[in-house]
Amino acid sequence: MMNGENASAKSATNPRLGEAAYEALRDRISRGVYRPGDKLTVRSVAETLGVSSTPARDAINRLTAENALVYAGPKTVIVPILSEADLKEVTVIRIALEGLAAEEAAKNCGPQDLDRLKILQSQINTGLERRDYASVLWHNKEFHFHVYARSGLPRLVSLIDAQWLRVGPSFYGLYPEFAEERYGVRNHEMVMDAIEEGDSRALRAAFEGDIRMGYLRLRGAVRARGSV
Repeated sequence: MMNGENASAKSATNPRLGEAAYEALRDRISRGVYRPGDKLTVRSVAETLGVSSTPARDAINRLTAENALVYAGPKTVIVPILSEADLKEVTVIRIALEGLAAEEAAKNCGPQDLDRLKILQSQINTGLERRDYASVLWHNKEFHFHVYARSGLPRLVSLIDAQWLRVGPSFYGLYPEFAEERYGVRNHEMVMDAIEEGDSRALRAAFEGDIRMGYLRLRGAVRARGSV
């Protein structure tokens, strides 16, 4: 960890620190480490990422420019709260992009990929049993993007990641219902079955079904919040 004047001077002359801070904060947002409405400060981000204030501030500024963070006041930055219309838009885009990535990935997935997904699912299951939803969300992204990366279409994967940046914090709204009913577990099991059978259409359908089911739960959470 860097601190003090040396860290500030180094971060000002080393753009890689700012890029690394941006990528790390961006990844944490997309994985649901932060919840909608959470307030982020330069100090808290700097401490979390182990950097000085300069790269932390740069990361926050870049992510506000991308609307991954928004200003709730002159100096107050928060994780945005998606409206029902926002959520519907993200879902429509995700179904199209992630379904395509999954279908393309089917031809490239093999036994090693299946082994990796089984390990990730085991970690997800452990998190569900412990009600450690932060761990569940972290490994859930690993599960999805392991498959999407196998599509061999990196630009498509980048487009998908941009949507996860928007919706990632809202994934907390899936729990505890998704944990109790094991909806996501069954969807992921269908993903692994489709890969084992080499069925591209079934693989696409499994991911699309997972997204649609998640949308219904998240939409309910949005409506419940609006009625309070």
